[in-house]
Amino acid sequence: MLRYIFKRVLIFVPTLLVISLLTFAISVNAPGDPLELLNKNSLGEGRSEDKLASEKTYREARHTYGFDLPLFYFTISSAAYPDTLYKVADESQRKTLERLSWKYGDWNYVSNWYLQLRTLEVLTARIPPVGANAVSLNTVRNDVYQLYDQFEERKICFFLKEISTVVSDSGSLHTLLLPAYQNLQQSFEDIQVHATPYRKYVPAISWYGTANQYHRWLSRFLQGDFGISYQDQRPVSSVIGDALPWTAGISLLSVILAYLIAIPIGIHAAVNKGRLSERIGTSSLFVLYSLPNFWIATMLVIFLCGGDWLHVFPGPGAAPVPDDASLLVKIGTTSYRLILPLICWTYGSLAFISRQMRGGMLNVISQDYIRTARAKGLDEHTVIWKHALRNSLLPVITLFGEIFPLAVSGSVVLEHIFNIPGMGQLSYEALFSKNYPVIFAVLLITAFLTLLGNLVADIGYALVDPRISYSGKKK
Repeated sequence: MLRYIFKRVLIFVPTLLVISLLTFAISVNAPGDPLELLNKNSLGEGRSEDKLASEKTYREARHTYGFDLPLFYFTISSAAYPDTLYKVADESQRKTLERLSWKYGDWNYVSNWYLQLRTLEVLTARIPPVGANAVSLNTVRNDVYQLYDQFEERKICFFLKEISTVVSDSGSLHTLLLPAYQNLQQSFEDIQVHATPYRKYVPAISWYGTANQYHRWLSRFLQGDFGISYQDQRPVSSVIGDALPWTAGISLLSVILAYLIAIPIGIHAAVNKGRLSERIGTSSLFVLYSLPNFWIATMLVIFLCGGDWLHVFPGPGAAPVPDDASLLVKIGTTSYRLILPLICWTYGSLAFISRQMRGGMLNVISQDYIRTARAKGLDEHTVIWKHALRNSLLPVITLFGEIFPLAVSGSVVLEHIFNIPGMGQLSYEALFSKNYPVIFAVLLITAFLTLLGNLVADIGYALVDPRISYSGKKK
C-alpha cells in the first residue's frame, strides 16, 4: 500500500506541472494589462499614463512584478522571431515589432529601429511646445506615435516623409531633431537593405534559464505566495485565507452529514426493495435530487427569513456578531445562521449518495457469499451490516473523490444567495473584476485537491475490501 501511495504521489508532480503550465498560459493571455488592473483602485480611473503616473513608474512596476522577464525557460521559434521582445513594455508595440521582424527577417535591425524611434520620442517630449514651433512639434509627436503601430512599408515611409518635411520647415526643430530623425531614417533603410525574409523558415531555440516568469510564478506558488490580488492589492494567500474557513467548514460538515444520513437510507431502501416504504423513500429522494439548490435556497429565504412569512432564521446580510461577544455566543449565532445554507449544501448530495448506496447494496446482496451467509443461519442484521456493507461502499467511496474538491471551490450560487464570504463568492467576484491571480490560485488548489481526493478514494477501496490490493502480488 505504501509503495502504491508513493507512486501516486510521484504522479502528482507531472500532473500538477501540466496543470500549472495550462494555468500560466491562460493567465499570460488573459485580456487586460495586469499592471493597470493592479493599480486601478489606488490611482483612480483614466488612461494608463494617469494611473501609473509616468512611463518610468510603469517600467519599475513591470520589473517589480517580473513582467519584464521572458515567459518560459526557452522558446522554439524561427530565426526571425525576436528573442528579447519581452523587454518592450507596450503590448501593441510588441505586436508591431513582431510583425516587422517576421516580415523583414532580422530582429537586430528591427530593434535598432525601435531604439531610434524611442530616442526621437524622448527628444520631442523634452522640447517645450511654445511659440511658433508648438504646432510643428505636436505634428512630429503624433507621427512618432503613429510609427509605433506601423509595419507596412508604405505607411512608414509616409510618416517619415511628413516628419522630414516638418523638421526641415522649422528652424529650431531642425537643429534639435534632425540628427535623431536621420538616425531613424537610416535604421529603416537598414531594415530594407538587410531584409532576410527566409530566416522565418529557419528554426531557432532561445534559452533563458530560470530567470523567467513561469519559474518565478511557480516557485513562489510552491512557497505559498500566490501573488497580489488586483482588487484590493492584498496577498492572494490572505484573501483565500479569509474565505476558505467558511467554505471548508460548511462543505466538510455537509459531506459528513450526507454520508451519515445517506448510507443508512440507501441500505434500508435496498433491503426493503419493492415495499411501499422503499417506493415512497426512493421517489422522495428522486424528487429531492431533481430540485435545484438555488431554488430551494430562495424559497427558504423567502418563507423562513422574515418578510411576509415566518421569521425563524436571520436573513442574508443580517448584522454581524459583535466583536466583543463571547466565544460561545459567536459559535452559537454563526452555527444558527448556517443551518439553512447547510441544508441546501447537503440535500442534493444526500439524495445522490443514497441512490448510489442503494444500487451498490442491491448488487452485493445478490451475490453468492451473501446467500451462503444466510444459509448458515446468520441473522439479517449481521449479514447486511457486517458482510454486505463493506463491499457496497465502493461506489460511495468513488463519489468522495469528486466531492472533496468542493471543500475549496465552494458554491457560487449558494454563497451569493446567503451572503457567505466563502470561496464561491470570492471566485465569482474575482471573475467579474478580472482578478486573475485569485482565480488561478483557486484553480490550482482545486486541481491538487482533486488528485488528493482520488488518492483517498483508492486507499478507501483497500480499507473496505481486503480483496483490493495495490501491491501487485497475485493472491
